Amino acid sequence: MSVFTRVTAEELSAWLKRYAIGTLVDLQGIAAGIENTNYFVTTSHGRFVLTLFERLSAAELPFYLNLMAHLARHGIPCPAPIADRSDEYLGTLNTKPACFVTCLPGAPVGSPQSIHCEQVGATLADMHLAGRGYGGKLENPRGPKWWREAAREVTPFLDEEHRGLLASELEFQARYRSLDLPRGPVHADLFRDNVLFERERIGGVIDFYFAGIDALLFDLAVTVNDWCVDSAGEIDSGRATALLGAYRRAREFTRIEEEAWPVLLRAAALRFWLSRLHDFYLPRAGELTHAHDPEHFRRVLEARRTRPFPLV
Repeated sequence: MSVFTRVTAEELSAWLKRYAIGTLVDLQGIAAGIENTNYFVTTSHGRFVLTLFERLSAAELPFYLNLMAHLARHGIPCPAPIADRSDEYLGTLNTKPACFVTCLPGAPVGSPQSIHCEQVGATLADMHLAGRGYGGKLENPRGPKWWREAAREVTPFLDEEHRGLLASELEFQARYRSLDLPRGPVHADLFRDNVLFERERIGGVIDFYFAGIDALLFDLAVTVNDWCVDSAGEIDSGRATALLGAYRRAREFTRIEEEAWPVLLRAAALRFWLSRLHDFYLPRAGELTHAHDPEHFRRVLEARRTRPFPLV
């Protein structure tokens, strides 16, 4: 959500004529994040979010936009894409695929407590259940194939110890990819900055542009590895118990999921260690950028390898 592609008020005012959402009042770039260009857009009809897609192509985007529309129709508090006068969600602005979505209330919680984690667990389960009726097909774009490609690109930057850790974990994960786990649409990036809270109530779940079809348990592992860890990468028992308990009240785990949980916690840590290494060593230029420290998820991975947290 950094600003990689600049949009002027004049350019946006012209583009807004495609929509029935009023005239431009204010335009503000959003600095957080690293994938797409995002702006808060205030019009005479309300407030929206404008996204220009920096990596995803117009051919790839219908999966994400239709998923958000599907979940919003089923009561999930996520951004709903806004159709233009031709009933299309997606257009082109400054040569980039672009869309408007609804702007949701609330703000991220930097230091979550058990009550926040309980809300997140319940909402994630609701998303997984609502996703059962979605027919879109797209394998998780940051799954094992991407892990291997990213590992080849970042390995030259690593010291011997970290190269060994990366190779060892990739070898370990390769032994478990055939697990018969429940699958469906997953958010795959449900970090603290992608959930908006109004006090102790979730106002919105945002940024679905890493979504895909994968094991539902992988989505849960990604979420626990952010919402329930401390700065050393260790899992906080109280927060994790609250999140997992709320999730389980809506969707019960299978026996295979219970057995596979330690593997998925490691897989989720590996995925984000790799992405942060890639963004750190191979960044893209942007007007506003924000890269995360890869060492945090290296610590998370090390902790999950030696100290897994039980699912039940």
